[in-house]
Amino acid sequence: MNPMTPVAPANPLGYPAPFWFLEFFKVLGFTLHMVPMNLWYAGMPIVALLGLFGRGNARRLAHRLIGAMPIVIALGVNFGIVPLLFTQVAYYQVYYPAGVLIAWPWFSVIVLLTVAYYGVYIYATQVKKGHVRWWGIAAGWVSAALFVVIGFLFANNFSLMTNIDRWMEIYRQTAVSGAPTGLALNLGDPTLLPRWLMMLGLAMTTTAAYVIVDAAFFAGSETDEYRRFAARFAVGLYLLGHVWFSIMGAWYLFGAVDPAMLALARTQPALVVLGTLTALSPGVPWLLILAQRRGVNRRLAGYTGVAQFGVLALNAISRQWLQNAEIGRYITLGQESVKM
Repeated sequence: MNPMTPVAPANPLGYPAPFWFLEFFKVLGFTLHMVPMNLWYAGMPIVALLGLFGRGNARRLAHRLIGAMPIVIALGVNFGIVPLLFTQVAYYQVYYPAGVLIAWPWFSVIVLLTVAYYGVYIYATQVKKGHVRWWGIAAGWVSAALFVVIGFLFANNFSLMTNIDRWMEIYRQTAVSGAPTGLALNLGDPTLLPRWLMMLGLAMTTTAAYVIVDAAFFAGSETDEYRRFAARFAVGLYLLGHVWFSIMGAWYLFGAVDPAMLALARTQPALVVLGTLTALSPGVPWLLILAQRRGVNRRLAGYTGVAQFGVLALNAISRQWLQNAEIGRYITLGQESVKM
């Protein structure tokens, strides 16, 4: 490790809880957060596209999605607080220095999220009243774009947390009179784009699973024709998301991540099993959705929701191992004393 790398010193107060406890709730919180986060990340672009260009059942699907979005976003924001807080506690030595370097883009997430939330409410309110105007559709497009940008900023922050070797370079490029301006982005990191785009593919699969669950359990007032359309739409969307996720995941793991991390994983049989399950897991909800292509089935739809949650959980666990391995090259995690 470069002794000039500005990793924060260890906290003499120690951890407020055992490291495994912090890890467990960070992963659990992130998994819970991913469910609604995926829905707005991929769902809002779908709403924007189908709301403008869709007709008939396609537009009806968009209206059902936007009608749920105010609650979905509220849940996502609240669930997102959990992993963020546990990240700040367990990984403060890298979280805060990285945050200082990209302070203003990171802070802008609050503003962007607020504007996006207003846009969702405007569109959802017009849909609920049955009187959608052009500026409601425009608000939906703005919200969709802002959620994608927010995802990009999150990918910047959390990739920079592990890209410690570039901290000083970024600091020198953006500092003024020795003070960091906080205007940097982690654009030079080869993991940034595939990491960001991989999450978009995963979000498509979650949105497809939601469409099936919604059609089976919450669309009682809709026609049978709509439910059959929703099933066919979910089949195509999940397939697109699965292919997208696979391609971006392969780029991320085999074209961007340090090969030493993969070599380390191969030496541990449990990690090989975890990685294999993570890669193959989207196949389970995909088959369940495919089995409903001619019409939704409540039992299979329930299994689909549970299986998709398992997909997200496996991804969260795998990402956590990789994050620990990358940060572990610079600091020893979990060795601080516990002082409650």
